[in-house]
Amino acid sequence: MTVRDIQRFSEVRYQARAYLCYLFTRNLQNHMPEPVLEHVLTRLDKIAHEVDSFEALYVLDHKGEQVIDNISKTRAFVAGKGTDRSSKAYFYRTVKEKRCVLTDPYPSSLTNDLCVTSAFPLYDDKGVLLYVICIDISLKDVLRISGMTKLDTFSANFSKVIYTLFSIALFLISSVVFFHGIENLIFSGLNLSAINIEELFRATILLTLSLAIFDLVKTIFEEEVLGHSKKERMGIHKTMVRFLGSIVIALAIESLMLVFKFAAKEQTENIIYAVLLLAGVTFLLIGLSVYLRLVDKKKVKRDCFD
Repeated sequence: MTVRDIQRFSEVRYQARAYLCYLFTRNLQNHMPEPVLEHVLTRLDKIAHEVDSFEALYVLDHKGEQVIDNISKTRAFVAGKGTDRSSKAYFYRTVKEKRCVLTDPYPSSLTNDLCVTSAFPLYDDKGVLLYVICIDISLKDVLRISGMTKLDTFSANFSKVIYTLFSIALFLISSVVFFHGIENLIFSGLNLSAINIEELFRATILLTLSLAIFDLVKTIFEEEVLGHSKKERMGIHKTMVRFLGSIVIALAIESLMLVFKFAAKEQTENIIYAVLLLAGVTFLLIGLSVYLRLVDKKKVKRDCFD
């Protein structure tokens, strides 16, 4: 399980809760005169046969104490009678809200994998809480129940592999550019009395491009492979601005290098090419400014509706 699985759960959480609550309400009749435990267990057995895969199904009393051993398809999980679960979030949430609830993913005490728990309160005809019915389901099974098919999982894993390969390739490019930049930097500084300005500028360009590519690799790997989604709405825009900013800086340095080069060789007729390059850099800056302005307006509109 990864952060991406938790993000997918947040997308299908309402569908999962709706399905589990429907499962409870269809099989358990609430507000009965005397909903005896034997009748409840009979209905739970039906639920256990309707759900393809679950970790445990159990009953708590009105104090949060488990009154039966776990109902489970795994023999090792059939235990737990007498356990105090009154401090569990699913118990006090369903008691407080008086309705079926579904928890956030948490480590299962049975498997140590991520799971969720759905809890359903059972009242008598006077509205007195008698039992809380709980079912623990692993996160992967919840995703499957909610429509995350094997094809979706395969597609997600395939995308991770592709993004990993692209990240490795771009990282290698960044490394090559970085080492060439260091090589040019060392070469320009070998003779401090006669520093090679052209090589120094070239080293600056290469190192700037290396940093821009590495920052892009870092963003792709964290978001697409590791699933670390940036909570800031401006996160992806910041990455884009940093990347474009690095390109603009590299082009600006290149144009200055051309000016020095043509001036040193008295090739004044070629300075026009450096001027055209600077004009291109100017247009890039204008475009970047417009982009930032539009993004800022979009953010303001979103904040107004939040």
